[in-house]
Amino acid sequence: MKKSYVKSLKEYDKPFTLDAEKILAAMKRYKNAPKKPTSVALDESTIQELKRLAEKKGIPYQVLIRVFILDGMERLKKSLAA
Repeated sequence: MKKSYVKSLKEYDKPFTLDAEKILAAMKRYKNAPKKPTSVALDESTIQELKRLAEKKGIPYQVLIRVFILDGMERLKKSLAA
């Protein structure tokens, strides 16, 4: 079975920008939704970069991680449906 990586999909070759409206919509949509804690092992430099990006956007870095995951899932679903 051949491994494939999401980041190798053509969908991820495009420049990535964060849409403030999408971030706020995701925050509102999931604010009161029950969440299940999980863990992801990230190196310290990645965490610091996430914190810097989140600070520039004025949101908590955990929310930024959630936005990245949700956006990545949406992109992957679109690429698989095509």
